[in-house]
Amino acid sequence: MARGFGVAAGLDPDVARSLAERCAELGYDSVWSNDHPGAKGLETLAQFAAAAPELDLGVAVIALDRQSPSEIAADVERLGLDRSKLWLGVGAGFSKKPLTRMREMLPELREALPDVRLVLAAMGPKMCALAGAEFDGAFFNWMTPEFAARARNQVEAGAKQASRECPPVFGYVRTAVGPDAAERLAKEESFYRDLHAGYRNHFDRLEEPEGSVGVAVADRDEAQKRLNAYTALDTVVVRGLASANIDAMGNVASAAAPD
Repeated sequence: MARGFGVAAGLDPDVARSLAERCAELGYDSVWSNDHPGAKGLETLAQFAAAAPELDLGVAVIALDRQSPSEIAADVERLGLDRSKLWLGVGAGFSKKPLTRMREMLPELREALPDVRLVLAAMGPKMCALAGAEFDGAFFNWMTPEFAARARNQVEAGAKQASRECPPVFGYVRTAVGPDAAERLAKEESFYRDLHAGYRNHFDRLEEPEGSVGVAVADRDEAQKRLNAYTALDTVVVRGLASANIDAMGNVASAAAPD
């Protein structure tokens, strides 16, 4: 099981570069950013790449109702990102028919972004199967270890039906460490639980108490125990829940770093 470290897009460039260097020292395989209306994840990845060019880069995910494949490709070119290092996560955002949207957009993505590995944001069974059948990876979000195992089975089933090897499965695991860990996880989770119908349906299927989906612990030993439970993921992407400075983010990265 590989391990990556993820942040919210728009992290201060100095912090982003220092954090990437720290993650490389700690043994992470990759560094990731989300993407949101206020900041582009690819720009955060450019800062990571400048400081730690040996690490893989991932964005998870860019919503295709906000950015077109040609716009994404232009950003990759403008920022000089190494396509061979890039995992590009894409999702339907607020599209009315998300499964149809992602299936129809794939040819355009392939044309605009040759040689870039395309990862599909997948939570429900049909999207997981599509990721397995047609994309270069699946990206999970807000899952327990048990739910992730069932979702991986759906990715594998999609790959089998398409007569291909199962692509790698990634997933964010929100992780907070320290005395305020539970509060940080609960705050982050509460935002997503009612973000849109897709998330509402997903959390209904999870049937987990609010504030419990992720890792909120006091120390490294407990963090490792909880993260190691995500055996269904080929890469656990630790989504650090901490103040956006190098000390706070670095502490989470250290606690969650691979052994």
